[in-house]
Amino acid sequence: MPFFYFDYYYIIIVVPVIIASLIIQAKLKSTYAKYSKIGNARNITGAQAAQMVLGYYGIHDVAIEHVSGRLSDHYDPRSKVIRLSDGVFNGSSIAAVGVACHEAGHAAQHAESYAPIKVRNLILPVCNIGSTLSMPLLIAGVLFGYEPLVWIGIGFFSFVALFQLITLPVEFNASKRALSVIESNGLLSFEEKNGAAKVLKMAAMTYVAALATSIAQILRLVLLYGGRRNRR
Repeated sequence: MPFFYFDYYYIIIVVPVIIASLIIQAKLKSTYAKYSKIGNARNITGAQAAQMVLGYYGIHDVAIEHVSGRLSDHYDPRSKVIRLSDGVFNGSSIAAVGVACHEAGHAAQHAESYAPIKVRNLILPVCNIGSTLSMPLLIAGVLFGYEPLVWIGIGFFSFVALFQLITLPVEFNASKRALSVIESNGLLSFEEKNGAAKVLKMAAMTYVAALATSIAQILRLVLLYGGRRNRR
């Protein structure tokens, strides 16, 4: 079906963004691998670093748990638990401290009712519907030649991009909080902090790449379908 796959707009708009995204993913993995092999001078583990960030913000009702996997670290606001992966929970590398403090930064955001978090949670139900129904609606609209379904599908997909857009300040702010506590509490030396900052920057860039990919897909669909309609 050329409408969805091997069309001209896909090649010139979407493919370059996908390639850039893959490069960013590879850069994140290499940066994380580099700094996960370098221990910090204070020998602080990721779990200890996360606890220090929580203490800095006066948070005492968030637990820190170990979870299996690699780069599976996350904060669960419903359970109020920071879950740190194998190499982060007990790891004392520069990368481990940076990632752990970042997740604790998310806990601080929720504790302070950080505005972008509230907005993201507000639109989350619509975004979940959009991610589920956008492609089926687009396909049905094209197959049956029913234009409103196509545009509704594009609209639903746009909510996914909106969610990704709102996620950006959330991720950048969590990293900013993490690096601020790392510096003010001397968790890492100046050089070590710069290494942690590089890891967090590349992680944040993956969210930028995801948003860029969604925008490219939306632009492609609008140009492709709009162009077909104009040729009728």
